[in-house]
Amino acid sequence: MALLINAYSTLASPPPPEFLDAAPSRRDRSDPELVPHLQGFVGYVLSTVSEGMDARTFGVLRHLQRVQIHYSFEVGEHAFDALAAWGEAANVLCFLPDGSVRDAAGNVLVSRGEPPVEADATLPYPPDARDRKQRSEAELKQLGAQPPAHLPPVLGEGEVRLRSPEETMRRMLALCAVAVRAESLSSQRLSEPEIRAKLGPGVDALTPAERGFLDSDAPDEETWANHGWRYESAVLLQWALGLTDVLPPPTAICDAGAVARIAIDHADPARIAQARLRPVPELLDALDAVYRRHWLVRQARLDEREPVIGLHPSVVYERHYALNWLLRFDEHDWDEVGTPT
Repeated sequence: MALLINAYSTLASPPPPEFLDAAPSRRDRSDPELVPHLQGFVGYVLSTVSEGMDARTFGVLRHLQRVQIHYSFEVGEHAFDALAAWGEAANVLCFLPDGSVRDAAGNVLVSRGEPPVEADATLPYPPDARDRKQRSEAELKQLGAQPPAHLPPVLGEGEVRLRSPEETMRRMLALCAVAVRAESLSSQRLSEPEIRAKLGPGVDALTPAERGFLDSDAPDEETWANHGWRYESAVLLQWALGLTDVLPPPTAICDAGAVARIAIDHADPARIAQARLRPVPELLDALDAVYRRHWLVRQARLDEREPVIGLHPSVVYERHYALNWLLRFDEHDWDEVGTPT
């Protein structure tokens, strides 16, 4: 008897399920119905939570939010081992007709009570993401910090849908435009025409929130401060674009003048068209490193103590924010980017 399987892969190019007797139904992010379907699936998983979110269910939700390809097919019992091997390689979670969400081996991760959740069920992560997590943890341990082992890996290389180099360059210029504006409010205020004269493409790339800040004659103190910190996001994107060679540890604020000068030197169409990004593995290494450091910063705040290893909370936050935008965390635009830990 054949079993209906819906399999959800986070990879852009997973291996095909060649063990099947018939071609599966398959859709990717180009199908306008996939994202609404995934949103409904997230709602279903949330409906199984009765006493508070646990790490396992949260991991299932994060997987669903990253899904790039949805397969639907029937498989006979004779092919279950092949399904498990393919599912691990394709980084899938499976949904079965009994209402359970399972790992590739068939162990239950989420259900409405029956079948029961199984302790040995595992969340899928690509091997390179697991390796990256281990390297980050080892580096932090050597520095004298120990993030908890339960923090998951970040994205694997095969899961990444990167922003374009040109979009990244324009975003960097926009961040510098609002940071320069914020800095000027404490001394000699710069007008939009004055900022546009140096960072025109950045002004053109402002988000609604940034535009509101630039247009405001008297922004509130929190908004002013938030935009002033955008130098730190900009320096991360400058590194990602290869405009600087080294990304220093997030323990001290950047040289705002140097960041602004680099931006001004690249604020023309020819430089924007020539933009290139660093290799994806380097960007993911930076994301994993800052993700674990951000957890350490937030835990220190909860414990009412100074962050370990000299971490600067605002620098860590801005870098995490910029990397989540660059690597399309939850597909949010700049003003809505999240940095959960």
